[in-house]
Amino acid sequence: MNLSIFFEPLNEDLFAMFSKPRTLGAYISRFVSGFPDWRAADIAILGVHETRGRDKTDPAAQTTDPPARAVRKKLYSLTKGAGRCKIVDLGNLRPGITLDDTYLRLKEIVELLVSHNTIPIIIGGSHDLEYGQYLGYEHLERAVNMVTVDSRIDMLEEPDEPENRKQLRQILMHEPNFLFSFGQVGYQSYLVEPEVMATLEKLHFEAYRVGEVHKSLQEMEPIVRGADLLTFDVSAVRHQDAPGYEPANPFGLTGEEACQICWYAGLNDSLTSIGFYEYQPELDERELTAMTLATMIWYFIEGYYHRKNELQFTSNKFTKYAVGFHDNPDKMIFYKSKNGEKWWLEVEALSAEKGSRIVPCSYEDYLQAIKGEVPNRWVVTQARIG
Repeated sequence: MNLSIFFEPLNEDLFAMFSKPRTLGAYISRFVSGFPDWRAADIAILGVHETRGRDKTDPAAQTTDPPARAVRKKLYSLTKGAGRCKIVDLGNLRPGITLDDTYLRLKEIVELLVSHNTIPIIIGGSHDLEYGQYLGYEHLERAVNMVTVDSRIDMLEEPDEPENRKQLRQILMHEPNFLFSFGQVGYQSYLVEPEVMATLEKLHFEAYRVGEVHKSLQEMEPIVRGADLLTFDVSAVRHQDAPGYEPANPFGLTGEEACQICWYAGLNDSLTSIGFYEYQPELDERELTAMTLATMIWYFIEGYYHRKNELQFTSNKFTKYAVGFHDNPDKMIFYKSKNGEKWWLEVEALSAEKGSRIVPCSYEDYLQAIKGEVPNRWVVTQARIG
């Protein structure tokens, strides 16, 4: 497929000054005149200037700068990390005639990149674009795991609500259903309807309040480590660190916490796409949000180049622990990486023919099992696999 027909090239005059030696921009091959060789790249950056999911306007009539423009300027100017760097910038995806056309176009791009082991970094656009990102995994013909970082849970039913407030419902209702697990990180209780929380609990999905993130950011690492795709709504970050969105919210993740989550995502051997959404550059007078997002992407890239490819649990890279329970012949199996502090938990299905599944967990889960308590992560995983 000739991907270049889907993209608008970048204006080199805007980015040439950000290609000084030792900056990340000097190592990114970008679409200016010739389309970059994305098949040889580890990571592909793409902008999606599509906001009809938020305001229903025609993208051709929009006068604001594409959200990816300011983020690119900040990202290109950052110092390159110590690892190798095989990154391309594909430019900006041309919006479809309708919003649904844009979803399908994004689906095709994500599907193709993921199939060739190139990780797309999507800079949107309204958060409903995560629906197109998710659809890009349908070709895998297996269940996938998704994590969203957002102050709200976008699962409203009312038809008059904008699309960026109900895309999770679209995902859950999509057929065929290939979503195995969903995790929500950083939601704020006073922004979420109780019925929505009840639905997530019924589906055995996990959701963590922003207060829980503040209390133990490290406990979010297993959630992020289990994801095949991750989306990040900039409204999850407090307004002081990222003012480029509305409605303004004085509470949320700090910029440092957001960068840490992106570092976890980069380290995740399973994660194959990440999207950043809801940045509104017209509200970002001093480009503070653009800098925050660029730094988050920088940490994701750094994390990627520190991956250890630790998914072969039969190898000698792991120590296996079997935890027995009083008066119960069954054991709970844990795996710990010898190269770090990462833990995994093996969960057997209730039905023998469905086998077992190994999921990321934390050291706290292991300590809980030693005390004779069943970790909640084991309970919800077994409920999903049946």
